[in-house]
Amino acid sequence: MPAKRYVPWVATAFVLCYMLRSPATAGRTVETAAGGLASAAGALATFVDELAS
Repeated sequence: MPAKRYVPWVATAFVLCYMLRSPATAGRTVETAAGGLASAAGALATFVDELAS
């Protein structure tokens, strides 16, 4: 299906437009996402630690 080829390009264009129009908001979004990933990694480490002991 040809539309599948265009989806990544459209998504990339949307992200670039978002970043260029509002860099501060984009930065906060990335910071929030990174904090969530760090929290998830910490919870996973705690879970594995508890399994090992």
